[in-house]
Amino acid sequence: MAQEANPFESLQEQIDDAAAYLDVRGDVIERLKNPERVLETNLSVEMDNGDVGVFRAYRSQFNGDRGPYKGGIRYHPGVTRDEVKALSGWMVYKCAVVDIPYGGGKGGIVIDPKDYSESELERISRAFAKELRPLIGEDRDIPAPDVNTGQREMNWIKDTYETLENTTAPGVITGKALSNGGSEGRVEATGRSTMLTAREAFDYLDRDIEGATVAVQGYGNAGSVAAKLIEDLGATIVAVSDSSGAVYNPDGIDARAVKQFKNETGSVSDYEGTEAMTNEELLTLDVDLLVPAALENAIDGDLAGDVQADMIVEAANGPLTPEADEVLTERDVHVLPDILANAGGVTVSYFEWVQNRQRFYWTEERVNNELERIIVDAFDNLVDAYETHNLPNFRTAAYVVAIQRVVDAYDSSGNWP
Repeated sequence: MAQEANPFESLQEQIDDAAAYLDVRGDVIERLKNPERVLETNLSVEMDNGDVGVFRAYRSQFNGDRGPYKGGIRYHPGVTRDEVKALSGWMVYKCAVVDIPYGGGKGGIVIDPKDYSESELERISRAFAKELRPLIGEDRDIPAPDVNTGQREMNWIKDTYETLENTTAPGVITGKALSNGGSEGRVEATGRSTMLTAREAFDYLDRDIEGATVAVQGYGNAGSVAAKLIEDLGATIVAVSDSSGAVYNPDGIDARAVKQFKNETGSVSDYEGTEAMTNEELLTLDVDLLVPAALENAIDGDLAGDVQADMIVEAANGPLTPEADEVLTERDVHVLPDILANAGGVTVSYFEWVQNRQRFYWTEERVNNELERIIVDAFDNLVDAYETHNLPNFRTAAYVVAIQRVVDAYDSSGNWP
């Protein structure tokens, strides 16, 4: 593959592409292309053997025009300052495209959590929470889980914040366990919005999702949930992958069974009745729907020329480079962008925050119904922009909708000197 694209530059290019179709001043667009502030810190944490480990960590607060900053915290060795800036920017426009009252933030620690014990990870998480304490709060910045983090880490951060502030503030973070103020439906939310986006796109394009062939790259939470829910619509999952590689069966793979197999063995490799292939080979399979659900830059401009899928629905953040977008647009491959397709996570995080603030909790049925309403409405608004402005692709349409909403909030508030 070609040299990996810088995700922050990709975000800025996506904003420029959409801004060309909007009547917005250039200086305002420039403001919307850069974060308001970025925390960069080094965490010094005692390890189990008595040594001191030092870990680089970040929190980017990109834009707060529409509400408190909102976005996950990831633990990954590939975390960089530019990646966190890009992810926080995508969060701004993700929240805007589904019209929930948040801005965008993102955080990360440069760490491979597999290399550390649970007690070490707890101390690292609490050290980061201590550094985040002046920045976060129920009305300021509300973190959430991301890559390699989940309810456990969110519970630690919440407890650290509440202990230091000597308060009870469940809304300071989302993605918590139910016993700590979490929401029903949160675990499946990202995969569910991916399924809903695929369903609406198939319907809009007058195609039948029942019987459609599907490949899913990345079989963590988002990918596996999307796979089983899309399978429930009657589609056939023919390939899935994780960091160990991909497995393929043209006659179909049971989405739930392969997830259980991964839970038991640690990977999807060697799943019975399948043939092995690489992640790159999976991305170029001749399928009706491709769901990239891993990390950024999975498909670049070179690989995009080999993609045979008719439709791509992005469960991951930034899985396509701008060059890949150009190639796929020219080839009439429909791409449903991440800022809509995976917005279920932040949408149900919003529901969780609302429930925390009200101290009144919803049923899973209500959560799922409210999520479906928001995603379907957002898809309809995207299609309206796509047709009204005669836009080249759905990604540009999503950014046209989202940028206009952020600009409207900024213009109506005025500019404090």
